[in-house]
Amino acid sequence: MISSHVSSFAGLPVLPFTPGMALPSDPSAVAWRLEVEDFDAEPEEFAGLVEAMLDEVPGEAVRAVVVGEWGEAYERPLPVDVLVDAAPRWPRLRALFLADLTYEQCEISWLTHGDITPLPAAYPGLEVLRVRGAQGLRLDPVRHTGLRELRFESGGLPGAVARAIGESELPSLHRLELWLGRSNYGGDTTVDDLAPLLAGAALPALRHLAVANAERADAIARAVAEAPVVRRLDVLDLSMGTLTDDGVTALLAGQPLTHLRRLDLHHHYLSDECQQRIVAALPGVEVDLSDPQQTDHYNGREYRYTAVGE
Repeated sequence: MISSHVSSFAGLPVLPFTPGMALPSDPSAVAWRLEVEDFDAEPEEFAGLVEAMLDEVPGEAVRAVVVGEWGEAYERPLPVDVLVDAAPRWPRLRALFLADLTYEQCEISWLTHGDITPLPAAYPGLEVLRVRGAQGLRLDPVRHTGLRELRFESGGLPGAVARAIGESELPSLHRLELWLGRSNYGGDTTVDDLAPLLAGAALPALRHLAVANAERADAIARAVAEAPVVRRLDVLDLSMGTLTDDGVTALLAGQPLTHLRRLDLHHHYLSDECQQRIVAALPGVEVDLSDPQQTDHYNGREYRYTAVGE
């Protein structure tokens, strides 16, 4: 569960914008948070908040924006058009976080989006894009030469979004994080959907890859074990999912992983023996095996859960 808002983003402290506020001495030294006060606010209220910020904060100074509650986030898509319209007046925007809401405001699986494809084109200088929630989320393949970090946090990531990322041209992308989630919350991403990403041809700069929070973690581990993209990674993150001994066995039987700086497997279903085995096999690699989980048994069946679902 996500219980607090980010206090910093893109290396900057977050400062909520309110109309008429006293501006900091350096408006470029903060990440500006845009959020309406009421969860059921009408669309005009968020649009008005953005317009007020455009009028009061020098556009050249806006480097990072965090979007919080926009009004009925549980059923009304985040207003991408308002952010696209603001783009000419925010020419130096480098980082954008869509939907920094806590579970008390809206469960992550309820956060509603639409088509975010226009955003990368509207902000050619964008370097960091972070998206929370995936209900209704759509993305077409894009070409963006500046994007360095891309992160999708979800309780269920649509396979179409994963495919679009794999078909995009992102030559500068250094860090990619995908929270795949659960099938009952729309997470229908398959290993086939991830194949272009794991091939890595369109992501020559990638050094940090997270395919996390996965319901089918063992299948993903088997695919990663042979994936060409792994050879150039510094960090591989398969955390927050349902990884078992079978998945780790596949990893160790595949290509060498000793070049990694870090292997993140936290929130896992590994036996003590398997944990010892992977640490011994990767001397010099920081292996995160924190937050071990226990398999549930009910009516003769086994149940394992991702860290983030609803």
